Amino acid sequence: MANPTTCPPLTRQSVTKAHELIRSRVHCTPVMTSTFMNQLASTPRKSAKPIIRLWFKCENLQRVGAFKVRGAFHAIERLKQEPGWLENGGLSRGVVSFSAGNHAQAVALAARESNMPAHIVMPETSSRVKIESVQGYGANLTISGRFDREAVAAQVVAKTGARLVPPYDHPDVILGQGSVGLELQSQVAKLDAIISPSSGGGLLSGTALSCEGTGIRVYGAEPEFEGADDGRRGFLSGKRITHVETSTIADGLVGKLGLYPWEIIYERRLVDMIYAVSEDEILDAMKLIFERLKLVVEPAAAVPLAVALYNEEFREMVEHTAGDAGWDVGIILSGGNIGTGRIAELFS
Repeated sequence: MANPTTCPPLTRQSVTKAHELIRSRVHCTPVMTSTFMNQLASTPRKSAKPIIRLWFKCENLQRVGAFKVRGAFHAIERLKQEPGWLENGGLSRGVVSFSAGNHAQAVALAARESNMPAHIVMPETSSRVKIESVQGYGANLTISGRFDREAVAAQVVAKTGARLVPPYDHPDVILGQGSVGLELQSQVAKLDAIISPSSGGGLLSGTALSCEGTGIRVYGAEPEFEGADDGRRGFLSGKRITHVETSTIADGLVGKLGLYPWEIIYERRLVDMIYAVSEDEILDAMKLIFERLKLVVEPAAAVPLAVALYNEEFREMVEHTAGDAGWDVGIILSGGNIGTGRIAELFS
């Protein structure tokens, strides 16, 4: 990665410049709506009676099937601009990354298109679909234990001399991910809020930067199973949580908030709140996306919709804040990398 001290400032303007740099490399994914979903979101389940209109940003239709390609391309393009990196053999040494899947695929693709090797570390719990995709992009794959992927990646860096591209905790990655929010704002005339999945916080913090100064509120969405809601718990306590071990079905959201995302999300208060939902609520939202939007998404991508439909705290807030006018809420469908076998298993 480029030295963080030489990176652009973490601002909306920098997100705009990042988008310009990667625009030719990524898809401008569509935004979908559903009258049925709007009616469901606006139907009282308990005490809350919000009026919610949903706008689905379909990053499951992005290259590699996930938003992660935005941050990966931006990070690698910026790395190639670092003085001396190309001249000193950086291209032949390539890049290293660690990920359960989507970031791994993104780095593998971005490296291939820059004609450099990619060394990818994936935990043994990664899905077959994501492992095969990484191999298909020609990356050098190392399988690690479930919770030691970062340590193994450090060993690969030491052995190869390749540059680490972390999945979320770097300004260049965050700025690239923020292009999702910029596109969504250009595609929907009036947005009141955006709900983004949150794990390491790259997408959530990037989305928050893209909305800075616009009046659009930004919320995070997490699974609550076995402490997977570390972001929410840290946000409420004022202290970043640094260790997470969970077997939530939303495996793409297993991770701790990074230092750079934490600064944006909590210290700069660019995110209003982070909400959490149960495993059953995630599955219900995932099923609705399949059946009503006719889209394939992985569990992590369904978490923001689950918050809008089932989290009573969020729904009461919308009711009290928006009143009879209601809110137009962007929902980021972050990825769709899931195989038919896993879908059958989840819904059996």
